Amino acid sequence: MKTVVVVGGGITGLCTVHYVTKQLQDAGIKARLILADQNPYLGGKIHSEHAEGFIMETGADSIVARHPGVLELVRELQFEDELVYNETGISYIHTNNELHPIPAGSTFGIPMSEESLMASTLLSDEAKQRVLQDSTIPNDRFTKESSIGEFLEYFLGEEIVHKQIAPVLAGVYSGDLYQLSLASTLPYLVDYKNNYGSIMEGFKANREQFEKAANKKFISFRNGLSSLIDRLEETLPNVEFLKGVKATSVSKNSDIYEVAFSNGEVVAADIVVLAVPNETVRTLLNDEHLAANLRKFTNASAITLYVGFDVPDAVLPADGTGFIVSHNSNLVCNASTWTSRKWKHTSADSNLLVRLFYKNVNPRYEELAAMSDEELTKVALDDVKLSLGIDVQPKVVNVTKWVNKMPRYDLAHNAALKVVFDDLAVRYPNVLLAGCSYFGVGIGACIQNGKNTAAQIMTMIQ
Repeated sequence: MKTVVVVGGGITGLCTVHYVTKQLQDAGIKARLILADQNPYLGGKIHSEHAEGFIMETGADSIVARHPGVLELVRELQFEDELVYNETGISYIHTNNELHPIPAGSTFGIPMSEESLMASTLLSDEAKQRVLQDSTIPNDRFTKESSIGEFLEYFLGEEIVHKQIAPVLAGVYSGDLYQLSLASTLPYLVDYKNNYGSIMEGFKANREQFEKAANKKFISFRNGLSSLIDRLEETLPNVEFLKGVKATSVSKNSDIYEVAFSNGEVVAADIVVLAVPNETVRTLLNDEHLAANLRKFTNASAITLYVGFDVPDAVLPADGTGFIVSHNSNLVCNASTWTSRKWKHTSADSNLLVRLFYKNVNPRYEELAAMSDEELTKVALDDVKLSLGIDVQPKVVNVTKWVNKMPRYDLAHNAALKVVFDDLAVRYPNVLLAGCSYFGVGIGACIQNGKNTAAQIMTMIQ
């Protein structure tokens, strides 16, 4: 009987053992499955905290519903009754100390129609006319490996990229658009340009899929995202879980791998999955040959704060769900989600819950990272006062620091990934890398990665 050890109990690791379990049952094969995580709880960056009637997500706050496999997994777990969908509303960009709505009919700030373009209050008339010139500019240089920032600026112009698109996209992908590839962000934009002559025409031709996704496009669960993690664990009674135990090394001994843990235990494994951050992979394998390329993967950092008030959510602007900060703003934060408005289940008494984000691209990030929780709370309350006019003490505060924990898919990512996997196949056969450091940062991408990793395991077992 083969032994499979999965190091990392985040959503990727959990989905790996979930799908392996199913496929082993279908094939009538027995195997020993072990999943280990250094935390006393599973879920990794998915973790819900409850206090004073509020639900606060210390990592991701939702899942993109349309991602392949997401709702399929929920149905497999018989968890549909716990689903909640986001409230729809207006997202804003805060610039010149005012809130400007991101135009309806845009995707990541990119207008999908002339109506959406002309409705923007962020752009000058000259900038709008420049966007319309896209149809006259042929694509003779850009591929999916090109910089998305350079691509968008070349065809749509500098002003719309800097004022409307970059604040939104950078908020999602945690990086400089000019260092991020189209392949790792929005690869379909190249196809739209090549097949339809302009990006906007491509959106028009594919309007139906975007209209379907426009509303109710994010999901969570009544008791927070952690309840999905708990449900996954409940359905895996034959998996051995090692919680609160840190893997310290993975070494090859003939055809077997020895996985050592901080409690002194050493497990002999036929197959090892490392569903952990890239820096942890480097430490576990301790192989300088691999490390040279593993160092090419980069990470971003962020500080997030929740502040919950004994103030009704109704004080927020009508239909608003939050904002992204752009140029010429006196706010310190990079973005804010009005959580109690976007996710009704997070506030039992319909009181105001706000989440603020401070990212490492923030010019004050190093100063902020050195602050105590009390000092950060003061900064956050000043931002709430300036953006919403609310000047009261909160009922609850939750501070989370993600230091070098947010993978950033820059232009070197795909090339480095290929080299690492080629080397791994030769030097460490039956060791698989998984997780958001390599295969996508969204929860949906991690679920799919877990499913793909399970399929790879099955080819090694059968």
